[in-house]
Amino acid sequence: MDKLKTPSLRFLPILLLTILFANSAFSQQDAQFTQYMYNGLFYNPAFAGKEKGYNFSALHRTQWANYSGSNGTAPITQLLTASGSLDNLNLGYGLTFVNDNIGPTTNQEVNLSVGYHKRLRRGVLSIGLSGGIYSSTINYDELSLVNPDPNVPATGNETQMNVNYGLGAIYDRGNFYVGASTKHLNEPGFDFGDGSIENQLKNHSYLNAGYRIRTFAFLTIEPSFLLKTVSFNNFSYDLSVIATHNQKISGGIAYRGEESVSLILGYSLLKDNSLRIGYAFDLVVGGVEAKSPTSHEFMLTYNLPQISREFQRVIQRTPRYRF
Repeated sequence: MDKLKTPSLRFLPILLLTILFANSAFSQQDAQFTQYMYNGLFYNPAFAGKEKGYNFSALHRTQWANYSGSNGTAPITQLLTASGSLDNLNLGYGLTFVNDNIGPTTNQEVNLSVGYHKRLRRGVLSIGLSGGIYSSTINYDELSLVNPDPNVPATGNETQMNVNYGLGAIYDRGNFYVGASTKHLNEPGFDFGDGSIENQLKNHSYLNAGYRIRTFAFLTIEPSFLLKTVSFNNFSYDLSVIATHNQKISGGIAYRGEESVSLILGYSLLKDNSLRIGYAFDLVVGGVEAKSPTSHEFMLTYNLPQISREFQRVIQRTPRYRF
């Protein structure tokens, strides 16, 4: 399954160096998303409450559609996020849920994130922490072992859970942003079948950045990239360019290193453009002999602005004081 991987950034000295040089090795990968630019909270807890108001998103990804491997199923992933902000405290909060089905295994992750946002010179520095539960389930009915082990059941399933935490930081200057994060810092381990099948969730790190170009005719162009690494042994990257007209219609292209090229489309509904639908189509260009050629991703986001009550002093007029 080709999913995750990130390296270093020389910015925001102490915190980012801690993030980028956190220990790690090589192993299981997080879910990957083509529309990563709209789902920052999945990669970096510093995105919690970074945008004002309340933000919700739901995403479904079918990777390598109609794939027929040993178990005849294609990888399928769902992602749900929600975030809000406490402006008077410069704090934000977020909740992330991931359901990732990969062949005989299903991984589920629930994380609560807290972000602190502080103006720094001409930009905003955001620092975030996350913590939660990572659950892994193996279905022995769909498991094919090259060398059968009597300790591994032939049928049924087994689920194990572990705590999981991460941290991240972002600096946003308005026209550009850069961030770094690390997940699974404690590297939780799972040992199925009386310890016969061991799998440790390795540390994953990310470096992401983007630049916002505002042009004529209400057109905004935003190139961005996401660099990913598992334990600094295995790297991959995503590049994209998205153009948005009048905050309503968007379209762009993306490339995932040595894997696929993508078309990304989006359209905002309602008068205030608060409801957005998105779609991404991936065409596999690398390793096609071991994959189905296409992947599809559907996304729905909703942004609810904060309601602020403003009281205006009303002039009271009475005949007694009128002339």
